[in-house]
Amino acid sequence: MANLKGKTLKVCSCNGTLALDAKALAAALELEQPLAVQRALCRTDVAAYRAALGEHDVIVACTQEAPLFRELAEAAGAQPGLRFVNVRELAGWSHEAARATPKIAALIAAAALPEPEPVPAVEYKSGGQLLVIGPSAAALDWAERLSEQLEVSVLVTRAEGGELPLERRYPVWSGKAAKVTGWLGAFEVEWEQENPIDLELCTRCNACIAACPENAIDFTYQVDLDKCKSHRACVKACGAIGAVDFERQTRARKERFDLVLDLSAEPLIRTPELPQGYATPGTDPLEQSLAAAALAQLTGEFEKPRFIVYKERICAHSRSGRNGCNLCIDVCSTGAISADGDHVKVESHLCAGCGGCSTVCPSGAMGYAYPRVPDMGRRLKTLLGTYREAGGTDACLVFHNMQDGRALVQGVGRHALRGGKGLPARAIPVEVFHVASVGIDLLLGAICYGASQVALVSTGREAEAYSAALAQQMGHAETILNALGYAGRHFELIRAEDPASLERTLWAMQPAKGVSAAASFNLAAEKRGALDFELDHLARHAPAPKEQIALGRGAPFGTLQVNKEACTLCKACIGACPESALQDAQDSPSLRFIERNCVQCGLCADTCPEHAITLVPRLLLTPQAKQAVTLNEAEPFHCVRCGKPFATRQLIDNMLGRLNAHSMFAGGGALKRLQMCADCRVIDLMEGKGESSILDYTGRR
Repeated sequence: MANLKGKTLKVCSCNGTLALDAKALAAALELEQPLAVQRALCRTDVAAYRAALGEHDVIVACTQEAPLFRELAEAAGAQPGLRFVNVRELAGWSHEAARATPKIAALIAAAALPEPEPVPAVEYKSGGQLLVIGPSAAALDWAERLSEQLEVSVLVTRAEGGELPLERRYPVWSGKAAKVTGWLGAFEVEWEQENPIDLELCTRCNACIAACPENAIDFTYQVDLDKCKSHRACVKACGAIGAVDFERQTRARKERFDLVLDLSAEPLIRTPELPQGYATPGTDPLEQSLAAAALAQLTGEFEKPRFIVYKERICAHSRSGRNGCNLCIDVCSTGAISADGDHVKVESHLCAGCGGCSTVCPSGAMGYAYPRVPDMGRRLKTLLGTYREAGGTDACLVFHNMQDGRALVQGVGRHALRGGKGLPARAIPVEVFHVASVGIDLLLGAICYGASQVALVSTGREAEAYSAALAQQMGHAETILNALGYAGRHFELIRAEDPASLERTLWAMQPAKGVSAAASFNLAAEKRGALDFELDHLARHAPAPKEQIALGRGAPFGTLQVNKEACTLCKACIGACPESALQDAQDSPSLRFIERNCVQCGLCADTCPEHAITLVPRLLLTPQAKQAVTLNEAEPFHCVRCGKPFATRQLIDNMLGRLNAHSMFAGGGALKRLQMCADCRVIDLMEGKGESSILDYTGRR
């Protein structure tokens, strides 16, 4: 699986602390030349690195000194690309270092893969307009400190000490903050003017302070309503300025800002993941300082990847006002996804790239793009294929994020030199932007490619909804594997607080039974397509083949049970189905169903006027799953005028039974018209035949 053709590999034993088998590693990577192992590539052996900076791309098996190696390449004017891969903490520093060659080869082979195609960018523009929200003393203090760096404004939510500045260098408002929406460069803040003194109109002339007999007004120029005895001397003193008004009618205010520093005790935005440009440090002075420093850097133009690709055509959110699937809306930690008629909309500026929406989406309408599933599949296939061909067994993929997850995993290796054990030789780390993006398609795909187990490392900073979603995905996948005879526990969500706890869990995991033959297919971008290949492969090599597997509630596979006594074959369910799982038959009144297309969204059951449909989660593994089967069929009813079949006898009989006593159908002609097809009904109506109509009644008695 490894392909290092046209690339130069440089490895280092890090002053002899890594036991690297150069001959075995070269064989595993199918290198054309013998592999030299340097002892100190970043120090005494740096000349070997400089010599490698030729026409070929260079892969350096060291990440610690990546900045130095980049600087040396730039100084040498080297044009080829540089890649870095960590084999020290992730493989070499371990009690099983002698068995780590297959893992080291796998990590290097994955580093040699082409970079995924870049994804479109989401742009932000911030001019540095900052609103500080909070009690007067703290808000005014931070406004003064930041006024030289940013264009500040203040919204005082509570008079609590402090004084307004002697110079009006920035706007100051007061009121009860109602709502903050938006993102970096485009926040909209709404509040209600509560205090009688409007700070926008106030000239700070102090006339009201001097006039108030209760000293209810201080130099925040706000009336303490607990002290005020309603003498209204302040109103008279203010005079024509009109800043003091106890009967103010217009109270709503709204402004736009680039940044928001919210010093409120309770944040105005309460999503688990806050939008960029919004900081809510609370009352802690240190946290406030850190937040202010971070906001001061957010001026200019920025961009981030567009993490999600949304295909509304196959979205099962809603049809005709009937609610179906809300999984993506419920799991999103930033509020970036909202209902939009029969579909949803994704606000990319709010999206933090967790990928939880793509993980829970049963149809694949939400697709993760950082990286795309085919790119991640190629990486997993290369890792596991190289590991297997180099003699590795019972591979366990360990997914972790790029920030604190990376630190945890690498910390396990570092601590191996001081009483720890490091990572097991079979534990292969896989770095992703966020572990919530690892859904059932990647979980089962890894097993198909030869993994014995998959572990996801949660650092505790992820939203709880993501942990619940991952646990559910793992549960469905585990049920399928165990039912097919793949014994053992294949999936683990590891909640690790420190490297030691992660190390203990990884060493305690016992290998589970994997496939007898690794899959050769590539993962498709379409989620259901990828799952089709995976399930077929798992069923084909199953130790205990099954035709069908019962699944738990919320599974993305299943069938439908139709109460034939209640179903009238009105076919409203067909129009509601977003996945073409329910289909019509052209030659007879029947309801057809393709089980593999069904995502168990429930739109059909909710749409059915007779409540005749029940969802049954299961996985059917026979060819019948991809074939249209008949759920219900009925005797056709023929038009009494032309003889053409146009409905079911049950439907017409039900209508006649319900409308027979209705005054609008008192005449025999009206009831007979219900037994005609659409064309004949119009013709019969136009012929009239002496029937009374509304036009025959010219007035009321």
